[in-house]
Amino acid sequence: TLQVLWDEYIAVHPDGYRYSRFCDLFRNWEGRLPLVMRQHHGGGEKLFVDYAGDTVPVVDRKTGEVRDAHIFVAVMGASSLSFALATWTEQLGDWIAGHNAAFSFFGGATQLLVPDNAKVAVIKACLYDPMVNRSYSDMAQHYGTAILPARPRRPRDKAKVEACVGIVERWLLGRLRNRTFYSLVELNGAIAEWLAKLNEGRVLRQYGRTRRQLFEEIDAPNLKPLPGEPWVHAEWRRCRVG
Repeated sequence: TLQVLWDEYIAVHPDGYRYSRFCDLFRNWEGRLPLVMRQHHGGGEKLFVDYAGDTVPVVDRKTGEVRDAHIFVAVMGASSLSFALATWTEQLGDWIAGHNAAFSFFGGATQLLVPDNAKVAVIKACLYDPMVNRSYSDMAQHYGTAILPARPRRPRDKAKVEACVGIVERWLLGRLRNRTFYSLVELNGAIAEWLAKLNEGRVLRQYGRTRRQLFEEIDAPNLKPLPGEPWVHAEWRRCRVG
């Protein structure tokens, strides 16, 4: 306790700070400590999802109009196997489509989904009982998983996907910056090509294996099987008679 610490301090420094001042100084020092809790991810336990901040321009061949495509990112907690998909928006329909594609890519569903507190996922943020979007919750039930949003303004809660977003923006999109894309299909083909090189060609130094090898050893055996059909998105509207 602080009382014990102060007793030890005053025994060495009899003319030192009194107890109340000692406690104030201690709490000020304690508040500046960069305390971090190390997270451990079990196999098939968590899938972290988010949108990258950078967008990719897509050109319409007929009109020449340029439209920005947004990049949906998903990463496995244990193996760091990464997935990315270009969508036109970050709205609920594209958000659900990104999850469907991610589950198909991984070949199974995790126990938990970890998004941030974006409105597309969480209607009302709360530390203890966040209100999750109804359609998003129904999708999670369809795949037999649960949604565990990160705490508001706590990016370290989803450090895995934050790191994956950085890799996608620097390593993947950096290699595509000089290419011109004319459709989402063409863009997603290029993304899939580079993701294969990331997941299967780059060895993680601390493990001596690729993301794909770690996935097959750790995550794949613990994933839940996918249902026979992917989730079909529906929009809910509240109507009044007349």
